[in-house]
Amino acid sequence: MFNRSRRNLASWFTLSMGSILVIFAGILYYQESVQQLEVVDLILYNKSKVITSSIKYKDYQGEKQVFLKNLPVLGNNPPPEDSDIIYARWYDTQGNLKRYFGQINQKKLTQRYAYRTLKITHKSDLTSPEIWVREITLPVEYQDKLIGYLQMAIPMTRVQELLHRFLILLISTVFIALAITGLTGWFLSGIAMQPIQLSYRQLERFTAHASHELRTPLAAILSNAQVGLLAPIEDSNSKHLRLEKVAEVAKSMNTLIGNLLFLARRTGRLTPESLKEVDLRNLLAELFNSPSVKTTAKDLNLKSDLPKSPIMVKLDADLICLAVMNLLGNACKYTPAGGMVELRLFSRYNQAFIEVEDNGIGIAAAHLPHIFEQFYRVEQHQTNSASGFGLGLAIAQQIIEAHGGHLSVKSEQGKGSIFQIKLPL
Repeated sequence: MFNRSRRNLASWFTLSMGSILVIFAGILYYQESVQQLEVVDLILYNKSKVITSSIKYKDYQGEKQVFLKNLPVLGNNPPPEDSDIIYARWYDTQGNLKRYFGQINQKKLTQRYAYRTLKITHKSDLTSPEIWVREITLPVEYQDKLIGYLQMAIPMTRVQELLHRFLILLISTVFIALAITGLTGWFLSGIAMQPIQLSYRQLERFTAHASHELRTPLAAILSNAQVGLLAPIEDSNSKHLRLEKVAEVAKSMNTLIGNLLFLARRTGRLTPESLKEVDLRNLLAELFNSPSVKTTAKDLNLKSDLPKSPIMVKLDADLICLAVMNLLGNACKYTPAGGMVELRLFSRYNQAFIEVEDNGIGIAAAHLPHIFEQFYRVEQHQTNSASGFGLGLAIAQQIIEAHGGHLSVKSEQGKGSIFQIKLPL
């Protein structure tokens, strides 16, 4: 499933980038073609101006006439071999052909385009009889009076070769870029799939653990109910004992389901509307002096170190109390009788710090990276607490992260632990 999604992402990425590359290459080729055509037109215009600058227009037998004998190309002298001129024609003001060099396809000037590209038959080149030429039709004036038209053409062979090489270069570049893009897309899609794979595996592990944890109390309820049904009707004590066990297991199930629902519903950051300005010092003092904390730490030395001045934080008071209560509960649970559990609060660098420290059994270094995972329980903890589901620290971490804070732990096996909550002020 993940490989197919990765292939699809890489394919779409390559297709998108390939389309952009092809469009970009097309624009480059068009711009290069236009630029080369402008160069050819400039050359053609300069050649035409050189020819027309030698035209003589003077009186002959009482009439003004155009003398073309001394013109380059059209005159009596043959054009130089490197002139590249395919043909040159002179038309009078009525469009009648008067003199020409090279091929003659039309004796009457019908269309007077300034520039145009034509495909003509080049009789001197038998290997490639048809060639593309660029033609100019230039009106020639003498003292603001039109005296005729010069029409001339040069081949576009060099431009075609240049554009052909440029096109091959673009195609090669696009194919190489597509190959690199495909590899890059495959690599990036792999990186993009990692969070999805991680979430999927976490969901699989969460479902497996939840199913396992729910199956055990359900089996206990079923067995106790069946044993109770097998007992004689008059044995009310046995039935009452079984019902008590069923109630106890059902209560444990209710706690587990409540924790699972909490983890499922409380995802992401809390909305600003749900946060209220609260004095964290008063909130922790009230929690510290609550009967539930006193009951949990009845055999321990419970201390608090709260500041004298208030620390105002925007938070959900009930959720923060639940997170701190989970940390205090764990500290009390894994600290032997007579041990110490301390709750501290202070502010530093625009952050509020809540610390829960104990001198209990501590956590081995190998377990520290995993203790905030759902349903993760350390074996030594299981021996001390059979009722834990391994969700308390996961819930505490989720609550703190929902407030934009951070929960961390320092612990050494046999010496105790310090859980620290950082909340932005």
